Amino acid sequence: MTREEKAQVIQELTTTLADNTNIYLADISGLDAETTSNLRRACFKSDIKLAVIKNTLLAKAMEASDKDFGELASVLKGNTSIMLSETGNAPAKVIKNFRKKSDKPLLKGAFIEEAIYLGDEQLDALVNIKSREELIGDIITLLQSPAKNVVSALRSGGSKLSGIVKTLSEREG
Repeated sequence: MTREEKAQVIQELTTTLADNTNIYLADISGLDAETTSNLRRACFKSDIKLAVIKNTLLAKAMEASDKDFGELASVLKGNTSIMLSETGNAPAKVIKNFRKKSDKPLLKGAFIEEAIYLGDEQLDALVNIKSREELIGDIITLLQSPAKNVVSALRSGGSKLSGIVKTLSEREG
């Protein structure tokens, strides 16, 4: 690979890093062709882009990026694959589900909405991260709950109140 080609790859990687808020780094070394193909299929179904990247090129792209990747560059040793997703926990779920049948992929680290996670022991925490849409749904549910209580109290209270008024008017008559 010539210098110009490397510079172009670094530029493309830098753009990719800038365009994605959920970036996972994993080790898929040692997987045979069929297993790797199954992993790629699982990623495709979950709308995750999976690519094997040279560590030196990725490290240079991280340096060139406007984002602060902190200690994430320290995990760039050995085989590194990058997983990109719109949903923060999707790659973690794919990795966890895939590891029911295989000991790989191993999570090296992740960059989720500017938070950095290092090491495979972070996988369960990443699986449990709620997506932006899930959080918005939770907030809407919480906001709707008191309003629903007030409306139902007014509805039931209204019928009780009219019943009381009717009973009182019948007594007086």
